Amino acid sequence: MRHHVRLFALLAVLGTAGLAGLALAQEGGKLATINSQEVLEKSVEGMKAIAQLQAADKKFGDQIARIDDQIKQLQGRLTAQRLTLTPEAAAGIQADIQKRQTERQRAVEDASRSMQELQATTLTRIQTDLMPIIEQVRKDKGLDLIFDVAKPGIVYFTPTLDLTPEVIRRYDALKAAPPVKK
Repeated sequence: MRHHVRLFALLAVLGTAGLAGLALAQEGGKLATINSQEVLEKSVEGMKAIAQLQAADKKFGDQIARIDDQIKQLQGRLTAQRLTLTPEAAAGIQADIQKRQTERQRAVEDASRSMQELQATTLTRIQTDLMPIIEQVRKDKGLDLIFDVAKPGIVYFTPTLDLTPEVIRRYDALKAAPPVKK
């Protein structure tokens, strides 16, 4: 069932894009593309954002590496002294290992969540900064539709190209019409 819903949604998007393209061809609309990934990688602000994300990732990686080192040291100590440790001392080291492993798991989860939040806020900020620029370039060049080649979707479209109301009207009319008798 989900597969059919996804397929229908994909067909609807493709159909709408095709209709928009047909409308543009008939009206002589102008199309353009941008590469958001290239903007991110080559703009000064984008490079700053990438550096900030990389620094945060390194910080979190270093924190996890320190915990890994502590775990390895405890495991090495347990292995090296296994014959000379009392059962209580061995159990204590084993408990410390488990505690560090739990600490590591939490650190990984926290780092992952923090990185996702940082990425989202950073990319949202950049996108917010870029939209007025894209809009101005669109006006300057008289464009009707701008696609992003780095990710699927339209960055901007002229609202008059939206055929959704017309498709809805025709679909409703088709479903409201009485069945044809044979």
